[in-house]
Amino acid sequence: MGLQHDYPWVKAPIIIGAPMRLISLAPLAVAVSRAGGLGFIGAGTEVQDLQAHLQEASRLIRDTPIVGSAANILPIGVGFINWGADLDTTVRNIGKYRPAAVWFFAPYNNADLVQWTRKIRNATQGDTKIWVQVGSVRDAVEVAGLCRPDVIVAQGSDTGGHGLERGAGIISLLPEIADALKHEGFEDISIVAAGGIVEGRGVAACLVLGSEGVVMGTRFLASTEATIATGYQRAVVRANDGGISTVRSKVYDTLRGTTGWPERIGGRGIINQSFLDAEDGKVTKENMEAHTEALEKGDAGWGENGRLTTYAGTGLGLVDRIQPAAAIIEEIRRQVIDIELQTSNRQSKI
Repeated sequence: MGLQHDYPWVKAPIIIGAPMRLISLAPLAVAVSRAGGLGFIGAGTEVQDLQAHLQEASRLIRDTPIVGSAANILPIGVGFINWGADLDTTVRNIGKYRPAAVWFFAPYNNADLVQWTRKIRNATQGDTKIWVQVGSVRDAVEVAGLCRPDVIVAQGSDTGGHGLERGAGIISLLPEIADALKHEGFEDISIVAAGGIVEGRGVAACLVLGSEGVVMGTRFLASTEATIATGYQRAVVRANDGGISTVRSKVYDTLRGTTGWPERIGGRGIINQSFLDAEDGKVTKENMEAHTEALEKGDAGWGENGRLTTYAGTGLGLVDRIQPAAAIIEEIRRQVIDIELQTSNRQSKI
């Protein structure tokens, strides 16, 4: 049916807040949806806190309802890192609070998602839509056949945080996934784009490539509603030239102790002293100790000369200030409208 049918409160172009673990919680998710987008809580692997996050989101929406949303559906989504999240706890809470969507990412095997999909659809009678994030054409086709999700999230290699260590940028990945799904008879599955998109030009490009909506994570790191340390947020706003200043690596996961990720996945973050001190990608005892000491420094622990992990995508050089989520979305919508007018004017002169 399409995103605007399933989520009637959204406005075009549809901006989706990525489910950033520990950062995109109820305040940010609700703010994005309230601005006409679709916000996601980043439950990640910590589903023991899921009920509290969903309770907070329910309260925020109950206090000020989102126009156009159904009374029996929570107008936000929830994202899960499937290799570490507990299915039973997840199903119990999703069935109770009935968010509009769930987002699956990083199972050890794509076949693991079959049970997740079936149980959540049964728990909500299909009201909660299934989104699956992939970074390759092969995974998109396989997931479509296994789960028949409502939405495929095509994640390009420019994305911040975790993604495939080897993959294509969104410019080539998105249309190839669309063509492959159509060829296999899955053209009814919606596709949204993710990876390196932070402002109107990137949004407009993805819409032309066939995306129904656009996911943003890095841009919302610089939102007032993000649950994020000030030092982390400042590091994102100050950085530029993201293709050079960020790197995808397993170093940051090793330092943080989050080492359960599938082998083919790494995390993109701002290059800092922790990464530079890693020898051939290996974290030494001295590096680990220095990272632990940096945790005690508060906001001073982040930055180019700091040691704390700053996950962000290559588009961070286009993020230069901190704003409310609604202001970010409104600015992007104006930019897209301006681009469409400019394109129309150029075409009329041909």
